[in-house]
Amino acid sequence: MIREINARELADWLADASRPQPVLLDVREDWEYALCRIAGSRQIPMNLIPLRHNELPDDTPVVTICHHGVRSYQVGLFLENAGFEQVLSLRGGVAAWADEVEPAMARY
Repeated sequence: MIREINARELADWLADASRPQPVLLDVREDWEYALCRIAGSRQIPMNLIPLRHNELPDDTPVVTICHHGVRSYQVGLFLENAGFEQVLSLRGGVAAWADEVEPAMARY
């Protein structure tokens, strides 16, 4: 079972220069990512993770992100099973981020 992180905790982490910064892995589809995204995130759609997870550093924390947190949690489980040791899923996804951190973010 992977650990979840809420939007406020992630925002605090990203603002803390003393902490190693995570890879923000957005697993949504292209059209979703084009509408809104967390600054600094990189996108690999969920269906491509099995083919492209080797593009991710395995020595850096990875925070998986989707719309509401379901797909990101599933991808997090996949990454853990693939050997990644520092995986977290953003609880509530970009919807929670927009609600709690970035209210001007586009929503869908």
